[in-house]
Amino acid sequence: MTPKVVAVAGATGLVGRQMMQVLEERNFPVKSLKLLASERSKGKTLTFKGETIPVEVLSEDSFKGVDVALFSAGGGTSKKYSPCAAKDGCVVVDNSSAWRMDPNVPLVVPEVNAHDIAKHQGIIANPNCSTIQMVVVLKPLHDAAKIKRVVVSTYQAVSGAGIKALDELKAQTLAILEGREPECSVFPYPIAFNCLPQIPQSDAFADNGYSTEELKMVNETKKIMGDDSIRVTATTVRVPVFSGHSESVNVETEKKLTAQQAREILSKAEGVVVQDDLSKQLYPLAPNAVGKSETFVGRIREDVSHPSALDMWIVSDNLLKGAALNAVQIAERL
Repeated sequence: MTPKVVAVAGATGLVGRQMMQVLEERNFPVKSLKLLASERSKGKTLTFKGETIPVEVLSEDSFKGVDVALFSAGGGTSKKYSPCAAKDGCVVVDNSSAWRMDPNVPLVVPEVNAHDIAKHQGIIANPNCSTIQMVVVLKPLHDAAKIKRVVVSTYQAVSGAGIKALDELKAQTLAILEGREPECSVFPYPIAFNCLPQIPQSDAFADNGYSTEELKMVNETKKIMGDDSIRVTATTVRVPVFSGHSESVNVETEKKLTAQQAREILSKAEGVVVQDDLSKQLYPLAPNAVGKSETFVGRIREDVSHPSALDMWIVSDNLLKGAALNAVQIAERL
């Protein structure tokens, strides 16, 4: 692969830093790296492959001569600057929700629909973290038995809400253990020792009662899988886990799959690791997934309430496969 000039927009955030780490670990052919962020990060430096690189202020002229830009700077920023980058001949892989449902922008998980990358017009969308780990597992089952309906409940780590949210979880945990009243600024209620059925924490619910995160999972799953006939419903919950998203997923298929057939199919699937041995209490756990590139699935069992449905437990590193790694994998396929 020819060395590329790469930019990371939102470089000082959790996902931006993770993108840099993934580029380095996977030895992506970086000719030079440009780090971009808001005015607040002006003067900061970050290290890449032993080199200290200054963080530049993101502007409309930041992408001249850049081949690939990985964006993780928020939806509004992406809406403003991604077209500028594309106009200058740079291909944007955007981690925000800004472009995901745009019919002219591919929404890609490489293990599922890498073929859609070729349709890009300068911008490629990186899906929601919870959607990514779910569809990596669903696609092989869909190919084998055609999925009719998906019911998912998520248990999402605090790192998905950013650095300030992680700091809030730490501070609240300490406060409660010391008998003090926890203070809230990121979340509407304490996240320590609690579960919040509202993601993202700052958005109002839709008129139908769904959160925006839940609607993302519904709509993105259909687009990535390329099948609008799949019925999807979701309940998304923030839990007091630092990193690693977990999901309880019920899948109804047109053709019956036994639990053993599902295990065999998934054991051969790209990017999936089956951890499912109840005799050894082996099943996926969020802490064990942190730092791993794969998506883990276990507790695979046949639904006792339905003749052609399966229940399973899916876990992945939300900052890695759920964001940074998936974006870099798209860039590699480019």
